[in-house]
Amino acid sequence: MARVLVTGGVGFIGYHLTRALLARGNEVTVVDDFSNAPYPEAEKRRNERDLLAEFPRVVIVRACVTDRAAVAPLFDGVDVVAHLAGLAGVRPSFAEPARYARVNVEGTAVMLELAREHGIERFLFASSSSVYGNATPLPAREESPAVIPESPYAASKRGAELVASALSLRTPSMRCTALRFFTVYGPRQRPEMAITLFARAVLARKPIRMFGDGSMRRDFTHVDDIVRGILAAVEKAPAGYREYNLGSSAPIDLRGLIRDIGEAAGVEPTVEREPVPLGDVDATFADITRARHELAWEPRIPLREGLRTVLGWVREHPTGG
Repeated sequence: MARVLVTGGVGFIGYHLTRALLARGNEVTVVDDFSNAPYPEAEKRRNERDLLAEFPRVVIVRACVTDRAAVAPLFDGVDVVAHLAGLAGVRPSFAEPARYARVNVEGTAVMLELAREHGIERFLFASSSSVYGNATPLPAREESPAVIPESPYAASKRGAELVASALSLRTPSMRCTALRFFTVYGPRQRPEMAITLFARAVLARKPIRMFGDGSMRRDFTHVDDIVRGILAAVEKAPAGYREYNLGSSAPIDLRGLIRDIGEAAGVEPTVEREPVPLGDVDATFADITRARHELAWEPRIPLREGLRTVLGWVREHPTGG
């Protein structure tokens, strides 16, 4: 059984990946700094408790991925590094661009260099569809230019990719994989993200705040499909640096999303329109040809089915805790 180091392992995607690995019998060490934003510390603590209750053997360490001295000992005996730690969120990145650059770019460089020094051959990390911005033709392909970021967050994720690509030249046998996630949703999602936020509003009979005229499109991808994509990359990604889109490849506009959430909840939504925030892109739309051919991966969970998992979670956790 492979020994896996998961950074950000008590965050949203990290929790689901860690749980899947433990269920498969892997030995897992989680490193997370338990910072409070953008994913609330209280929710990370809940995820930690739930993981330990179900899998007491999991090791969870509090440390930041930029702290080389703190994280270096965790690499001993590790076979795979799944680097999911980082600062997410387009809008908050405008308030703290230096913090986003430090954690997302420097943190990735630290983790990758430690993996190289410890002879770890499998390293994958979380990138984002945000790297494509508004300039890339849709559906976005990995080989398309991603050179005009719309936010400091997008720039930091693209910066992490470029650093990883360059460092991989030093160790060509390492399988260094960048996974570009497309708008991931599901139970335990960050509470300010659209689907969870809309679901809570609908169930509470409160208005949904919709940015713009509702024509903004997103390629929503269920977290269970993302976890399967990560595991496929661990097993099948080739040597060298390689990028993969992990998306539903079926974008929907915000009007349609709100309609579907209302239908799934059995509630007629009410909507309040607000201006589109700085940094939000017009659309995300993944071309998943590369992941389908090289990783034998494609999404399985239709949006309407996935929405039911979120509504179920929100009903069971009305305050988010």
